[in-house]
Amino acid sequence: MIAKVQSYALSGLEGVCVTVEADISKGLPSYDMVGLPDAAVKESKERVRSAVKNSGLEFPIHKITVNLAPAYVKKEGSAFDLPVAISLLLAYGTLEANVDGYVFLGELALNGDLRPVSGVLPSIISARDKGVKKFIVPKDNEKEAGYIHGVDVYAAKSLKEVVNHLSGLNPISPVRLTDYTITTREQKTSHDLAFVKGQAIAKRALEVAVAGGHNVLFVGPPGSGKTMLARAIPSVLPDMSFDEALEITKIHSVAGTLGEAGIVTERPFRSPHHTATTVSLCGGGNKSVHPGEISLAHGGVLFLDELPEYKRSSLESLRQPLEDGVITISRSGGTVTYPASFMLCASMNPCPCGHYGSKKRRCVCTPNDIRKYRARISGPLLDRIDIQVEVDGVEYDALAAETREESSADVKARADRARRIQRERFAGSGVQSNAEMGEKESRLYCKLDSECENVLREAFERLHLSARARSRILKVARTIADLELSEQITPEHLYEAISYRTYGAELTEI
Repeated sequence: MIAKVQSYALSGLEGVCVTVEADISKGLPSYDMVGLPDAAVKESKERVRSAVKNSGLEFPIHKITVNLAPAYVKKEGSAFDLPVAISLLLAYGTLEANVDGYVFLGELALNGDLRPVSGVLPSIISARDKGVKKFIVPKDNEKEAGYIHGVDVYAAKSLKEVVNHLSGLNPISPVRLTDYTITTREQKTSHDLAFVKGQAIAKRALEVAVAGGHNVLFVGPPGSGKTMLARAIPSVLPDMSFDEALEITKIHSVAGTLGEAGIVTERPFRSPHHTATTVSLCGGGNKSVHPGEISLAHGGVLFLDELPEYKRSSLESLRQPLEDGVITISRSGGTVTYPASFMLCASMNPCPCGHYGSKKRRCVCTPNDIRKYRARISGPLLDRIDIQVEVDGVEYDALAAETREESSADVKARADRARRIQRERFAGSGVQSNAEMGEKESRLYCKLDSECENVLREAFERLHLSARARSRILKVARTIADLELSEQITPEHLYEAISYRTYGAELTEI
């Protein structure tokens, strides 16, 4: 007898319907599994066998063939344990139930308990978009499933519960829908801008960067507050909408990094060490294609401390995601495109000793040493960083002063106001912030009068800027205008935006 049940595999963030077919026939006892399963799927044979027996159910001692269709799709992970077990029980006659319209996901323990699996949320969303309305998932995946509207999700603790539900003996109540509420990040005392003394220019640059989603680079000697400024960015990031939270959660669900809340409630802040490999940044693997730090930072911040210490190949891999907002990974296991729209925040010393240009300590590096150190960051990558700010050490009196610095809450209020203006401006276009504007939006919303054109033309020629640099200056100027509640970009806005590009020009002249 043959039985069929439905499950889902993932290709990136998109779900692929998988039909699990079980055939039980006469012959010597055997258990074969076909349909391009990986090692984890093949090992499900022993988990399913023990789980069925330890659940008090009869396991067929016959010739068993399990097929995972379509055969050309690679099946990975342990989420197929539950659908395989249900298909076998149906084929053997142990379970008599109508499973049409159901999708099953879950890993089985040897005692029959259901264990959580990754990728439940994107699988359910993909299946829902194809018309599926009923799902059975492990109890521990209940919270993330509770944020998906328009479906009935049944969360079970064990295989026995699933069997009783399907047979009608003890139906499981659908998971209650959870309303998404905006949560405010509880700031640690050391991660608030109120505790960053001095550095008014750097704080202003950080505010502009967050308000428009622009990439920012802090350059300065050790101990000048670069890392402290970067660590304070999450405290001023705008709140997420439900759609943004859902998209970010899908990535973290696939990566298996989703917390107990079931949904990502705070914008990601990823800070990989400079020894991180290119694969760990971009994503991938030997066979399967998993999201890397670039995708895990989607919708949030990717912080690269000590930028020149990263491998050149790793840094160059950032160029395409910074431009396109997505990253396409090609491996032997397939080609997958992940979202990668993040705000890059980087910090670096100006030279090997760290004191070039400092007013407090003398640099001991030779010009050649400085040139080699700065050459670790390519011009094309630097060109994609909208805001480049030089910071210096703070005087002792400023550090010891009891004066109250502006808090993160005050800065966030202005940044949120600017973001609201941008959301209204780009409503329905798919653009979320000024930094994401394409050429069409830039021409429409970054119009300059003759005076502003002259200012930008002079800067373009004097600083030897590229076309990309000109475009990014316009976007930063648009953000500054939004912070000032100005409909038009003025020369003052342009002067400030241009001042954030002078470090790139100085790099080429050293």
